[in-house]
Amino acid sequence: MSSKRNFIKKIWDLPDHKAASESVFLNRREMVKGLGLGGLALTAGNLSLSGNAMASEEDPSAALYPVRRNKKYTLGEGRTLTPERINTKYNNFYEFGSHKQIYAAAQALKIRPWEILIDGEVEKPITIGIDDLLKKMPLEERLYRFRCVEAWSMTVPWSGFEMSNLVKLAKPTSNAKYVRFETFQDESVAPGQKQFWYPWPYVEAITLEEAMNEMTFMVTGAYGKPVPKQMGAPLRLALPWKYGFKSIKSITKISFTNERPVSFWEELAAKEYGFWANVNPEVPHPRWSQATERDLETGERIPSVIYNGYGEQVASLYADLQSEALFK
Repeated sequence: MSSKRNFIKKIWDLPDHKAASESVFLNRREMVKGLGLGGLALTAGNLSLSGNAMASEEDPSAALYPVRRNKKYTLGEGRTLTPERINTKYNNFYEFGSHKQIYAAAQALKIRPWEILIDGEVEKPITIGIDDLLKKMPLEERLYRFRCVEAWSMTVPWSGFEMSNLVKLAKPTSNAKYVRFETFQDESVAPGQKQFWYPWPYVEAITLEEAMNEMTFMVTGAYGKPVPKQMGAPLRLALPWKYGFKSIKSITKISFTNERPVSFWEELAAKEYGFWANVNPEVPHPRWSQATERDLETGERIPSVIYNGYGEQVASLYADLQSEALFK
């Protein structure tokens, strides 16, 4: 690792009553669907065409949304949906800049054609276009909490499919133990990738057991539309019990391997951004506490919860890993 990387500044929230109520969101969604207005966004009580909606209209998958909501996945007591206007204008996406307001710059990302290479320890490597992948997958909507390592949080109505379905498509061999994800690399549209001190392209990884867990979700949409570019179009990962940097955006390659990969932030600062990165309020980041998180909508500090509240679904994944630093 070069000495320059050691000095990089790393930049990385909500209750059911704090975002628009679920009934309001559902009514809005059904009205938009009924009117056939797919890409139109209802904001501040008025019907208006937003920049994000315009991007959705250009997406050939727009007609697929909204999709059926899986009511098994709720936000939990005291959590509500973060408004779309907030979630789509406060994003980490270092390929387009180290600040949070990268939504305008991210519109330069070309999401068609978009192919995903699936290789490594699989029966046969395949390359599949995003629209062909969507045809093969059972799409649904899930309400998930999202916790950033920077100690802010939000909630999102993601659309997509359980990753276990993609694993079945990939047909990994018995040698596969980990899944490595890689994002796009194109300096002509992503100026951040010209910063040579970062180890581009962005890479993340999870265990195969984590990939098969019911909570692991491949995201293709949000708020009843294709997922916006600044949120990781056309395909991103959602791991709601882990810190947000693990949920890699704009995926172009998925590799099955028998060796544990080193991820983007782990390579830069392993003591701050480790492989597991499970949410734990008892383990502080070296430069700040993780005991509370800032509600992205209200600014209120609320208590953080182990595994971001998803312990019932995921704690068993780590029962035999007492020697591992699971929460860095």
